[in-house]
Amino acid sequence: MNIAIIPARGGSKRIPRKNIKPFAGKPMIAYAIEAARSSRVCDTVVVSTDDKEIARIAQEYGAEVPFTRPLELADDHTPTVPVIAHAIETLRGLGWELDKIACIYPGVPLIDAGDIAGALDVLEAGGGGGYAFPVAEFPSAIQRALRRDDTGRSAPFQPEHALTRTQDLEPAYYDAGQFYWAHADTWLAGGTIHLDAHTVVLPEWRVVDIDTPEDWDRAELAFEALRQRGADASR
Repeated sequence: MNIAIIPARGGSKRIPRKNIKPFAGKPMIAYAIEAARSSRVCDTVVVSTDDKEIARIAQEYGAEVPFTRPLELADDHTPTVPVIAHAIETLRGLGWELDKIACIYPGVPLIDAGDIAGALDVLEAGGGGGYAFPVAEFPSAIQRALRRDDTGRSAPFQPEHALTRTQDLEPAYYDAGQFYWAHADTWLAGGTIHLDAHTVVLPEWRVVDIDTPEDWDRAELAFEALRQRGADASR
């Protein structure tokens, strides 16, 4: 079966209790759970957590929490792949038959269920190898980026493009930080997600990275604006 695994540890430092802090009326993690369930391509949603309160809230919104994540995989430095690999190994040990796995991050209030399904289609169309995940285009040409020293003086990172017209430069993209699809065995093999991947492009305005209270405020404003636009369109 295809499942979503949401890694949600309890020890967020920059925004305490970030994964279950109320966002526009619901715990943050609820948006990831609901999107996965609404996508209709995930047979179930599993939350990997070390935290009892996160587990309880996740279950209230329809996720399963069949194991507790060990503390050595719940610190500030643990990468994503080992956490998902642990979940897969644990679930297989419980008798689950797993095919494709979506790792969905818990702090993604603007996530869209259609993107989850679309990325799975991209993975399968690409032969099923590697990973599939969403990206967004950088809002400015990275070839025209500037470095700045301690005195405030700037210089281009790529001087050869200082006079190149923006429309003549190759577009560049960044990881939207929402989710990743891959076969269970791909997760277990380890490796680097971005070195063997297929991508789907999201509009930049629908991608938020919430690391600070200021990020949180901007994300809520974006969420409310999108919700209002949807309400206006339905009238």
